[in-house]
Parts: sequence; structure tokens; C-alpha cells
Amino acid sequence: MTDSINPTPRKIIHLDMDAFYASVEQRDFPELRGKPLVVGGDPSGRGVVAAASYEVRPFGVRSAMSCYEARKRCPEAIFVRPRFEVYRAVSAQIRSIMLSLTPLVEPLSLDEAYLDVTGLSIHKGSATLMANWLRAQILEQTGLTASAGVSFNKMLAKIASDLNKPNGTAVITPADAEAFISTLPIERFHGIGKATAKRLHAMGIRNGADLKGVTSAVLVNEFGKRGQFYHDIAHGRDERPVKSKRQHKSVGSETTFHDNISDTATLLEQIYLQNADAFHQMQNKQLIAYTITLKIKYADFTQITRSHTLATAFTSAESAHYWLDRLFVDIPRDLPIRLVGVTYSSLALATETLSQLDLFNS
Repeated sequence: MTDSINPTPRKIIHLDMDAFYASVEQRDFPELRGKPLVVGGDPSGRGVVAAASYEVRPFGVRSAMSCYEARKRCPEAIFVRPRFEVYRAVSAQIRSIMLSLTPLVEPLSLDEAYLDVTGLSIHKGSATLMANWLRAQILEQTGLTASAGVSFNKMLAKIASDLNKPNGTAVITPADAEAFISTLPIERFHGIGKATAKRLHAMGIRNGADLKGVTSAVLVNEFGKRGQFYHDIAHGRDERPVKSKRQHKSVGSETTFHDNISDTATLLEQIYLQNADAFHQMQNKQLIAYTITLKIKYADFTQITRSHTLATAFTSAESAHYWLDRLFVDIPRDLPIRLVGVTYSSLALATETLSQLDLFNS
């Protein structure tokens, strides 16, 4: 199995913080510890859930759910507003810990990242020991728990990180991969959403073994270029490298929903949340922006973007809501949506702009 999947296996860690936003709130406010906590919205039912603590999840409360529904499912839930500036600061702490191990760190969001530790000799060269060291350091320095998945490619590492949550490590070795993939339900494959899973079920495909038995030609015919990806992951192949963070000419934030969403109000609330996060990032970097872009990914993984550029810079996160509303109205709504994102570009340093204004006014 090792030779057929990867002749020289890489060592990839996927690190995922446990209920990140909610855990930060419970860390900072002891009275919230052990309580069913919802980050986002308010008790009246307005807004959507940005994060749910482990205490509220048994009630069926999850991210992207309306707060009205969350309140119905758990009347005792406590609602707090997100503090993105705090989450970003903690995320930076965690990033520093990861970078102290390897420069090959690819952040996916504030609370998760891939690390490529191939060839490192520290911790006896064991990726499992490295993952456990990372989790221990994060707990010691931030007071928060993380879960880790260790494998030889990104897909399996990400799946593994969810196996022993919260506060655990799971390993999928090349020797174990074939048996693991064969019994894995289609819904558990990273990159296969509910709509795709439904189509695969209609084809008689319910687990990895079923998927592996279908030719790439059939899958490509049914799903386009995504079909080749499904064929590869069924065979344990994922050659995507871990890409370390590069200097970007834009600042943005996006989120993928647990379940695809069609409701307009819920989608707009999520867009506003990502907008608030992106604008905070921009402020922290002392930047201003003239262009805003709305990104939408549909249930079938197709995606579109819509942008608008102003003559003057955006002055606040709220000032962008009008344009985000207009951009959102312009997008097709034939399919449910699995991801929304907001990006600011056409950036300039706020200090430079102020200096120029001072010069003109002097």
C-alpha cells in the first residue's frame, strides 16, 4: 500500500483548535466555563452562531445555525458577541509556536493549519511526538486545547484531526491508510459535501471502497474536474504541498459551513461576520482599502466573486454592508452555498495616506 500511495511518505500534521472562539471566551471569563456557550448573535434570536462550545453541541447547536434555532434547541444557552481582535491575537501566539517547529506552516483559518515536518530530526523524527509537543505548548502558553491529525498527506491529516476531538491526536499511517479509507463514509471525506454525497449515494457509492471501485472517467463525466480529485482521494493520493504563508496584496476572511445554506438572512449574517474579521485584520495592519470582494462557493464547489471599488477608502466594517448587500443580490442563487468570504484589496498604508493629507492641508 505504501508504494502505491506514496513511495516516500511525507509527514503532515493538521492542527485544529478545539471550539476556538468559544474556548477563548471560556478561558477569559471563568463564569462561562462548563456552560452551554454560543458565540455570535444574541438571546433574542437575531444573528447566527459563529461558534458553539462543547457543552452546547449535544443539543444539536452548531456554527452557521440561526441563533433563533440555537435558542430553541438549548434555552439555557449563553450568547456572547465575537471578539475577533482577541481571537486574532491568540491565533498569532499559536502560529508562533508552530513556526518554532517548522517554517512550512499553511494557515487555513484562525484556528487550523497544516505543517510539513518531513525530514525533521527533532523529537526522534516522529511526527506524532511533534504533534503532541505542539498541543502541549499551546496548552501551556495559551490555556487552550488543540487536536491534531498526523498522516502522509493533507486530506488524511485533516480527517485524522477530527477522530480524537477534543484534545487528542490521531495517526493514519501508510500501512493503515487503505483499510481506513475503504470503510470511511463518503460524508467524512474532506471536500465532499452533502449535495455531492447525495449524488454519490445515488450512484451506489457510500464509502471509500465503493468510490475506489469507480473509474476516474466515470467520476469526471459526472462531476467534472472534481471527479479526478474524488478518484485520487479514494486511492489515498493527495499531492498538494504545504504552502507557507506568502505576502498578500489583499486581506480577507472566509468560512465554510457545516451544512450548505440557502436562507438569505443567515447568509448575510455570515457575510457580515467575515467582513468584520477582515476589517479588523486590516486595522491591525494599519491598512485601508478601496476595493471589496464577495466570494461565494456553491454546494457543487463552483465559486464566483463580485467586487466593487470606491473612490475613497472604506471607513468601517459597517460602511461596507451596503456594498456587500448589493454584491450579494447580484449573485445567482440556484444552489445552496457552502462558503462565503470577504476580501479587501487595493490596499494602502493608513499612515501614508494621513501623511499625504497633512501635506496637502499644510
